[in-house]
Amino acid sequence: MNIAETASASSIKGLLFDKDGTLFDFAKTWEAWANACLLRLTQGDVARATVIGAAVGFDMAAGRFSKDSVVIAGTPGDVVAVLASHVPEMSQAALIDVLNEEAENAPQSEVTPLVPFLQVLRARGLALGVATNDAEVPALAHLNKAGVAHLFDFIAGFDSGHGGKPGPGQLTAFARSVGLDPSQIAMIGDSTHDLIAGKAAGMTRIAVLTGMASADDLAPHADVVLPDITHLPKWLDGQGD
Repeated sequence: MNIAETASASSIKGLLFDKDGTLFDFAKTWEAWANACLLRLTQGDVARATVIGAAVGFDMAAGRFSKDSVVIAGTPGDVVAVLASHVPEMSQAALIDVLNEEAENAPQSEVTPLVPFLQVLRARGLALGVATNDAEVPALAHLNKAGVAHLFDFIAGFDSGHGGKPGPGQLTAFARSVGLDPSQIAMIGDSTHDLIAGKAAGMTRIAVLTGMASADDLAPHADVVLPDITHLPKWLDGQGD
């Protein structure tokens, strides 16, 4: 798919990345997280965990999310809104604490070695940011574990004061932070939430296929669909998808 009406690759001065499914492999991180959360919430009761897992689109037996799971693109608040009726013995605040604590400990699998990849992008003079529907504390923990937090000019979670995606708040905050017009920025993500937010903010929208969504799911909302973030330098050079 080729660039549509927003900006040419040569005009891009900033890149704003989603985190999970874009910088990190979604399944390897969040399937382990879901299993740990559900067993913790149910004190190891697998049968109850299986029922609660189904409510949030997670199959305990298979260890897999459904494509429409609220976990894939939602915020912890969205997940808790579904969990609350299934775990009435816990307050919503306590549930969010559990989700965030387990998220900090979730394993991370980089889509590509991120340090050299991001260093190449910074050497091009690009402003770099992260906008995630994860909470800020676990997001920073993940990026610090990968040794890349310092390579970003801006990092925002859903609770950083700018809202969550598909709203454009995080995106416009990044643009202000780095002093760029939104038209000079590309939003890179693996979900329709990322791309809808990009459109609302007036940014170029780049979809990657390292999350749970397919090219068919993402293409209607994207200006370009790439297999993964490693194709960005070639795209920036105008050499194709």
